[in-house]
Amino acid sequence: MQEETAQEGTGAAMTVREAGKKGGDAVRKKYGPSFYEEIGRKGGERTKELHGAGFYGSIGQKGGNAVKDKYGTGFYEQIGHKGGQKVKRLIEEAKKAAS
Repeated sequence: MQEETAQEGTGAAMTVREAGKKGGDAVRKKYGPSFYEEIGRKGGERTKELHGAGFYGSIGQKGGNAVKDKYGTGFYEQIGHKGGQKVKRLIEEAKKAAS
């Protein structure tokens, strides 16, 4: 997929992706990383007001079903095993560091 380009004041071409990153970097520099947390929280609260708390369960279930359809039920077993192995390794590392 070819990205569209936006013209900068200097005449140099920039992809839409590059322009978006540049804008995001400017916002982060101006407002700080906590700005994103704040607008995310506000958006979540507003969504809950409009759709109710059960909406999150509904969209989570839809997402889970989409993943299951795409990767199959064995995928959950694989990622669960990977997560469990990582937790086990982290616990062992913490015990070694503590001793």
